[in-house]
Amino acid sequence: MPHAMRFHKTGGPEVLTWEEVPVGKPGPGEALVRNTAVGLNFVETYIRSGLYPMPLPSGLGTEAAGVVEAVGEGVTDIKPGDRVAYAGGPIGSYSELRVMPAQWLVSLPDGISDQQGAAMMLKGLTTQYLIRQIYKVQKGDTVLWHAAAGGVGLIACQWLKHLGATVIGTVGSGDKAKLAKAHGCDHTILYRTEDFVTKAIEINGGKKLPVVYDSVGKDTFMKSLDCLRPRGMMVSFGQASGAIPPVDLGIFAQKGSLMFTRPTLVHFAGTRTALLEMAKDLFDVVLSGAVKIEIGRTYPLKEAAQAHRDLQGRETTGSTVLLV
Repeated sequence: MPHAMRFHKTGGPEVLTWEEVPVGKPGPGEALVRNTAVGLNFVETYIRSGLYPMPLPSGLGTEAAGVVEAVGEGVTDIKPGDRVAYAGGPIGSYSELRVMPAQWLVSLPDGISDQQGAAMMLKGLTTQYLIRQIYKVQKGDTVLWHAAAGGVGLIACQWLKHLGATVIGTVGSGDKAKLAKAHGCDHTILYRTEDFVTKAIEINGGKKLPVVYDSVGKDTFMKSLDCLRPRGMMVSFGQASGAIPPVDLGIFAQKGSLMFTRPTLVHFAGTRTALLEMAKDLFDVVLSGAVKIEIGRTYPLKEAAQAHRDLQGRETTGSTVLLV
């Protein structure tokens, strides 16, 4: 019987257990996928800890790559033997074998490996809607990106550079600053020792910025607003440092009629057409060589608990992949 990583109560990484799970045949509109590589993402620590509530017991994970073993009635886009990747759909990618709604599966092109596919789908599609849809970054824009050496950050820095933007990134150490710069970040700010508001505005010639991308949350939110020019866009897409406290909405008027959004992938890739268009944009920029998908660490899937510890301990950089 195949195995999957599951948890029966919320808490630290120790609540994750490696269990046998029954897997049925695919029904109409479904496909049976044997995962080969699973992407690790910070949002999974929120689900495991209970910050994002989930009915228990539960599987974990939203992103993986693998091979289609069978398809159900009505599935025509993919067939057995196809290499596919996905980000989204039902929770449970931390598994050896699973049935998935076929609408979430995207065929992987030649030139992109299974490990790269698992490492890039959620992070890459997230980057796509952040910089190509929410705020369509143009040549000459200067943007501030928090956690520039993270998995999303390294993809974003490269893609933003490809678009002709100037990228200012916050990082936690000198090593992470070097990594971010190697991936297209023009200027780095060591947020532990430097005031990122003063530094970002100084880098931008004394002018405030059109957009800030913030996945850190509580520790950076209010100061990020101070980096924005009038009618600037605050994009909050994570909360690695904790939940953002309640905010008086009047603050957005006081600081310059600012715009604010808290997006999620499902609302941008919720239709098959939108998903395929976003995936093509991502695959094209990767296959062109403008964005390189580099895997920082790999762990056996059954060691997902240790991978969570290292991720939350800020010991990882770039993308981390769990191998099945």
